[in-house]
Amino acid sequence: MIVLFSAPVTAQTADIQDEAVLLRQLAEADPAEAKRLDRQLQALWRKSGSASMDLLLKRGRDALELEYINIAIGHLTALTDHAPDFAEGWHARASAYFAANLFGPAMADLERALALNPNNYNAIYGLGTILEMFGDEARAYEAYSRAQAIHPHHEDVSAALERLKPRVEGEEL
Repeated sequence: MIVLFSAPVTAQTADIQDEAVLLRQLAEADPAEAKRLDRQLQALWRKSGSASMDLLLKRGRDALELEYINIAIGHLTALTDHAPDFAEGWHARASAYFAANLFGPAMADLERALALNPNNYNAIYGLGTILEMFGDEARAYEAYSRAQAIHPHHEDVSAALERLKPRVEGEEL
């Protein structure tokens, strides 16, 4: 009995340790290595611990990719209802809400995703994107800077920082 109950906890602990190692390596990686580490982190974050929940995430993301936004929101809402502690479910649904121009719900889901996984640089980038859309360039820049501190070679983050830097920090004379 002890083995049966301790196995998932051990696996979860190993995932947390793996995430910490991957994040440390990502912060120091060159661009090519960063891409490999990014793929590993994304794969790790996609694992809910339940095949059914993983399937809902996949279906939601597939629907979003095909631009079936309402279907994506439906799958991802089922996911967040059944697995409220699965950060990637909230992040994925935020992406679907964003695609539907539902920015308030997208922001709320990003906040929930980041409360569960504060290292998700893509969710931080998404938060920055929404803040920038609403003209809060200083907070957007702050979010992008936070994402870059975790993933220094994230191309979208680097482009956003470059775009906002003169408006937030000012121009050098």
